[in-house]
Amino acid sequence: MSVKTQHNNILLAVLGLVVVVAIVAIIGLFAFGHADEEIQGEIEVTEYRVSSKVPGRILELRVKEGDYVKVGDTLAILDAPEVEAKMTQAQSVQNAAAAMSEMAQNGARHQQIQGAYELWQQATAGLEIAKKSYERVQRLYDEGVMSAQKRDEALAQYKALEAQAKAAKSQYDMAMEGARKEEKKAAAAQVNQAQGAVQEVRSYKRELVQTAQMEGEVSTVFPKVGELVGTGSPIMSISVMNDMWGTFNVREDLLKGMKVGSEITAYSPAFDKNIKLKVFYIKDQGSYAVWKATKSNGQYDLKTFEVKARPVEKIDGLRPGMSLIVKK
Repeated sequence: MSVKTQHNNILLAVLGLVVVVAIVAIIGLFAFGHADEEIQGEIEVTEYRVSSKVPGRILELRVKEGDYVKVGDTLAILDAPEVEAKMTQAQSVQNAAAAMSEMAQNGARHQQIQGAYELWQQATAGLEIAKKSYERVQRLYDEGVMSAQKRDEALAQYKALEAQAKAAKSQYDMAMEGARKEEKKAAAAQVNQAQGAVQEVRSYKRELVQTAQMEGEVSTVFPKVGELVGTGSPIMSISVMNDMWGTFNVREDLLKGMKVGSEITAYSPAFDKNIKLKVFYIKDQGSYAVWKATKSNGQYDLKTFEVKARPVEKIDGLRPGMSLIVKK
């Protein structure tokens, strides 16, 4: 083999080595070089659950899953015979209390007043006779004709009838005046108490017809017609479609540029376009959340934060559960 051939072989070997090194460097650059971090989130929506304060049986469901309801729309009707029974009881108590209060306000009946007056007049007439009898006996006693015992008996009879007349007059005055102020107040308080009981039962009765409190879409209906639901048991869930946002779990080293009030851009695969979002909530997820451990290489642990952001503009067709991707 000539010297020239050996020299060419050496050059080829060196060139091959350089090519291999270059290829390894390019592979390393792509493998270990910086790549964009992707933060994936999803659309969430405010939901509220419809439930009743009283237990009952589902009599009718006026809506189904997917229906859009407005404030005041009837959602479900419950059947609760116990509420009707309590209403009858409460109204009966109210009527009785009202009658007692009316009686206290009106005072005694006319016949009672007339009877008390007649007794007072009778006692007054007896008192006048007793007074005249006593005066005659007293004159006879002064003249020495009547004994002291007779005079004392006439005086006692006069005093007794005088007390009796006063008592009859008090009864007549009481009948004319009617019930005392305290009795009238007590009767009025009983009426108010009975009215409160009726209003309470009426509020329970209104619970038998469940209406929409906010505009939205029926997302889930839990019971079937005929099933029994307890107090506070959910009947259905309604999604408030006007209040949607995106939720992201962001590692803290990727939070740069994210703060409450700032805008971020997220890609929506459902619409195949970017969406602008405004951050309104940032909160750490606590020590139980996912961490990225880096202490093995002498650095530090990275915590995860929950970031919520609302679309800047209304997007037709945006639904809960749709994915959002933010590249950092």
